[in-house]
Amino acid sequence: AYCYHGQTLLASDKCGEAIRSLQESEKFFAKAEALCKEYGETKGPGTTAKPSGHLFFRKLGSLIRNTLEKCQRENGFIYFQKVPAEAPQLELKANYGLVEPVPFEFPALNAHWTPETVAAFDLTKRPKEDPAKPKPDEEVKPLKEPNIKPQKDSGCQIS
Repeated sequence: AYCYHGQTLLASDKCGEAIRSLQESEKFFAKAEALCKEYGETKGPGTTAKPSGHLFFRKLGSLIRNTLEKCQRENGFIYFQKVPAEAPQLELKANYGLVEPVPFEFPALNAHWTPETVAAFDLTKRPKEDPAKPKPDEEVKPLKEPNIKPQKDSGCQIS
């Protein structure tokens, strides 16, 4: 988040704050990289996932370094802004690209669902089926099949 915030600050000509944001991003990236390498070296059941080798993680590291170098270079040539000691605050509440969630409410119960109706669905009161008594098999009546004989006089001609 600090990396992308630094890019946004650079685009709005706040190079000093962008440098500080990217330095903060570099610090957190180094911490995350150490944790990922430690996670990849642990022994135990499961897959051998190595988060530090994933494409996003590798690209993010080079993106942070390249953007920080660009900011420092441009600040030395163009902006000459002071780098603040405190990292800029991130806006954690997004104000674009997201819709407000609609709170879920259960619909009102229908008037037909009374306590007596619900009690009628008690499965313990259903009649028991006797597994020892087999169900009588219905006798299958044979069907009379039509007499199908090939007919030569169907009206089709091959020309």
